[in-house]
Formats: sequence, structure tokens, C-alpha cells
Amino acid sequence: GPAKVLDLDRSILIPQEGEEVREMLTLSPAQELTTPKGERVLDFGQNLTGYVRMRARGARGEQVQLSFAEVLDREGNFYTENMRSAKNSILLTLNGEGEIEYAPTFSFQGFRYVRLDQCPQCMSAQDFTAVVVHSAMEQTGRFTCGVDLVNQLYQNILWGQRGNFLDVPTDCPQRDERLGWTGDAQVFARTASYNFRVDRFFTKWLHDLNAAQDAQGRIPHVIPNVLGPEAVASAAWADVCTIVPWQLYLTYGQLHFLTDQFDSARKWVDYMHRAGSSEFLWLDGTHFGDWLGLDAPECSYKGSTDESLIAGAFFALSTGNLIKMGRALGKDMSDSASLLSSVRAAWQARYVAADGRLTSDTQTAYALALAFDLVEDKAPFAARLAQKIRENGDRLQTGFVGTPYLLRALSENGYTDLAYTLLLQKEFPSWLFPVTLGATTMWEHWDGLKADGSMWSPDMNSFNHYAYGAVGEWLFNVCAGIQPDPENPGFRRIVFAPQPDVRMGRVSASIQTERGLVASAWAYDGDGSIRYTFTVPQGCTACARIGGKTVELEPGTHVL
Repeated sequence: GPAKVLDLDRSILIPQEGEEVREMLTLSPAQELTTPKGERVLDFGQNLTGYVRMRARGARGEQVQLSFAEVLDREGNFYTENMRSAKNSILLTLNGEGEIEYAPTFSFQGFRYVRLDQCPQCMSAQDFTAVVVHSAMEQTGRFTCGVDLVNQLYQNILWGQRGNFLDVPTDCPQRDERLGWTGDAQVFARTASYNFRVDRFFTKWLHDLNAAQDAQGRIPHVIPNVLGPEAVASAAWADVCTIVPWQLYLTYGQLHFLTDQFDSARKWVDYMHRAGSSEFLWLDGTHFGDWLGLDAPECSYKGSTDESLIAGAFFALSTGNLIKMGRALGKDMSDSASLLSSVRAAWQARYVAADGRLTSDTQTAYALALAFDLVEDKAPFAARLAQKIRENGDRLQTGFVGTPYLLRALSENGYTDLAYTLLLQKEFPSWLFPVTLGATTMWEHWDGLKADGSMWSPDMNSFNHYAYGAVGEWLFNVCAGIQPDPENPGFRRIVFAPQPDVRMGRVSASIQTERGLVASAWAYDGDGSIRYTFTVPQGCTACARIGGKTVELEPGTHVL
């Protein structure tokens, strides 16, 4: 229909705060394929977000038509069912007046493969270039180790972030969605802030969040909220309003993340306090639960972990984050501290069974209990988590809620060896299983593509979905041991506490901070000893915790 002119308040409009979305990289076709169906397909060798620029020529009226896909099916044919209703097609009609250069102006695609549905015979693969677009973030993180599959995993994490950080943190770039899902953003925020400089990116998006939070304090599932007023207030998803600003404060040391978001965080915690049928638990509401957990009942996307247990756990986490935010701002948070104590007590009373196990006897439940400090004596709960993993063949069963905390819960409670076993597991389900099948980005499902080449499902099967890339934080924080000090955020003080494993051989990681390069490396020597190298920027203080001892480090490079 025709455009309408509306008389709206322009005072709410603000200039762009985040980075511009720009052309960042270009890729040439790695190979040209002819599929079993006889289709002409270009393989760019990397699943990416962007578009194809072409040098097009032909007679007047001839057309160039391109279709886009992330994967080929088990027969090697072009696969688009996972795009759902997205057409993912470009059609160019030539005027016959010589060669032109063309690229889409108002659209982008998520793809690795491009099918030439129509193409003049005079055009070849060299006439097509893939243009990678994303918010113009500076890459700040680097990670390498002695295991090639883990190195590829880290590259997949980087590409997942590139493909989904286009002005808002989208869940996926290819199908009919591309929404700023809050759950994905909060689980990945720590990793995101190490990989790339995202302070401006998230400043903009968190202000979008403030604008979308309703009068009751509820946070929508997606920001900006295009799903409507009822798509709000799921535990873990809505907790983005406390998790992300606190993490950004730790990484960048910028106080505005706390001042800008404190009221939003307080309104959300107040809402959770009011929402449940119990004063200190959240027993009502509709939640996503442990989304895509592998222990899900038949015909369900939600894992088996009790949704109210998850809601209560995140009630405690966000209350704790609110307390830390307030104290950093010099506020009296005694009332919130009292609330947190009551929430923890109520959670223990309801979800810790008489036999000492959790009422939801799942990997995710134990991971949250340990990572969120919900139980006093952690040893038996950590032992039960380890037991459940071993009984499952040293494999995980967690979904979007439990996975980001799984390795951390193990390594913080004496099971670092098992955490490495999970990281290095190559059988399904694991981080490396998709890598063994040639993945170049993170997948939405642990088995989006199965070992036999079949697909998990056509309706929800993105092959560029960064959430499980949250394991990147563990690679930096535990494997390499680079940790910011909450009392001196922004890496003004660095704690180096690597937990090496001989199966990794060597590890090298660095983060380019505002104060300079922070780096940590370790390698096993021939005699079995470990050589550590730490780099401390000028103007910073640091310590290294190795073998039960703490060593203070001055600015410079140190070999221990």
C-alpha cells in the first residue's frame, strides 16, 4: 500500500551508536561442482553471511538467477529445505549493453553454496565473488593449540560471530528469521567480547533492549521486538539484561554499561520476584527451558530439566548480577543481598532432594547449581555431574541453557580432565563432531547434519548459529587461563590461571585490550614439564596461579 505520514515524537530517535555494517572480506569460489541432479553450483568453501558480487554480461533479456544454500544433502545435491519460507534467490535481467558489476543493495544471504539457476554461457566461476558483511568490529581475540580440530572449532566460532553480528546479534542469517534473540546473545556475550571489540555494538543493542522492556519489567524474546507483546519473559533469555552488561563491564571496564542498564536489570529482578506463585521462586510463566537439550522428551524441543528449576536458578543469577552492578556503582544493595539469600534457600529446599541429588537429575541442572553457587557443599553435585557425563559415554546432553556452563562447572570443581575429554570428544554429540563433518561455522543442533549425511530436521536447522560457540570463553578463561579481575575490570589487573592438559600439546591465546595485548601460552617440553609465557601490558598488574602458587607479574613478557 501507499506510504503514510505519521506525526510521531522524534525526540526518541538517537544517532547510530554501533558500528556500520560493511563489506569486510571477499572470497573466490573454492570449486565449481556439478551435482548429481546436473545443477551448476559454486562452493565458496566457507559458510558466510553476505552476498555475491558478479560481473555479468549477455544478450538483452538474458537472466542471471542465483540460489543460496549452506550445505549439500547426502547425495551431494543443493539443499534449501532448512531455509523454510526464505526465497534466498537473486534474479538479474541483463540489458545487453556490455558487462556490468552487480551486487544486492538491500539484502544479504547466509550461504556457502551458490546454484547458478540461470547464467549466460559466457560467464564463468571467476565472475562471482562472495562478499562477507558484518558490523565493522575489530578482531581482538586469537586462540591456537596443538589439536587441529580445536583450531578449526575456534575458527568456526569466529565465523559464527561474523555471520550473526549485523547491527543486532541475530540467531541465524539464512532462513526466515534473523532475529535478535536474547538467549543466544547472553550465552555468547563473554566469548563475543574476547573475539571482537563489541562495546559499541552492545551499547547500541542494550539501548534497544531498554526501549523494548515493558512497564512490568519484562524483556522480549527478541530485540527489537517484532514478535509482539506476548513474546516476553522467558527465564535465561530475558536475563540478558543483567548478564551482558556485567560481562561487558568486566571485559572493557566501562562504567556506562552499568549506569545505562542498572534500572533495566532492577526492573527485571523485581518482575521475577513478583511473577512466581512462590515469593522466592519462579514457578509460573512460559519458558524455553533447556532449549534443544538432547535429553528432551519425544516431540519436544525442550530438554528434560525442570523449567521452574531453571527459572529459579536464573532468578538467583540475575539477582547476584544486580548486586554486583549496584556495588560497582556505589549503591547500597543490602535489600538485594537479602533477596538473593532467600532465593538460594528456597531453591535448595525445593530442588535438592533428600538423597542429596537434584530433583531434576540432568547434566544441565547440576551445571547451573555449580556455576551459579546455588549449593553450599559442591563436591557431591560435581561428582554426580561427572558421573552422568561418564555414564553417557563421556558426552554431553545439554542444550542452550546448560552448555555454556558445563565445562566451567567441571573445571571449577576438580574435574578439568573430564572437561577436556568433553572438549576433545569427536563422537556425536560434541563440539568437534560437526568439525569432523567439515563444518565451517557453529550449528544450531549438535547433529544438524548426521554422520550418514541425513538432516536433523528441515524446520529448525541452521548451520550458522553461534550459541554453542560459547565454549570459546572456556578456551580463553581456563585452557589459556586469561581472566579479568572483577575488582579491577577492563584487564587493569589480569589473573593468569591456565589449567593445561597434555592432550592439547600447546596453547596460545591473546586478547587485544584497550591497555595493550594480554597473552598467555603454554607448551609441554620433552621431559613432561610445562613452559608458560605470559604477557602483561604497561600500566596493568597481573598474577600467575600455577601449581598452587601465586606469582606477581610486572608489565612485560614472563617465561615460567
